Amino acid sequence: MSERISASSAVMVPLTAEHAEQVLAIYQAGIDEGNATYETKAPTWAAFSAAKLPEHRFVALDADRVVLGWVAATKVSDRCAYAGVVEHSVYVHPDARGRGIAAMLLKALIDSTEAAGIWTIQSGIFPENTASLALHQRAGFRVIGTRERIGRHNGVWRDVVLVERRSPHIS
Repeated sequence: MSERISASSAVMVPLTAEHAEQVLAIYQAGIDEGNATYETKAPTWAAFSAAKLPEHRFVALDADRVVLGWVAATKVSDRCAYAGVVEHSVYVHPDARGRGIAAMLLKALIDSTEAAGIWTIQSGIFPENTASLALHQRAGFRVIGTRERIGRHNGVWRDVVLVERRSPHIS
């Protein structure tokens, strides 16, 4: 992966099966670091794809079509009251971090959800993941609160900071 890749030279495209292997490898790298998710193993492509909303998933590619990172959203509920609420994940290849890729991915997600009338994007972030918390704050997310000891991760109780971005177009 090129050390000079930045958000300004990356290309944003919809995340498809063409990107499956690289997307799942980036997901597994985040899992292995221990502060991204409660998951312990990346799912199969079929399970991943089935869970993500096709119109709200993107990859950032370098000039050689290497995946630098991805963002994807899922429905939070099938109840009609929550039709405009999604939960998202954003992951960047370890070698591409600190170059604006995650901000670019979040912007693509925000643009797609705004166009679709989504009024809330939410996520749960481990408090130790300070880079992700700062990224989300810069992207207009606010901290709603902390769910203390909400789940066990590798045998240890973990907290999760809830963040959300409300569409400014919804009153």
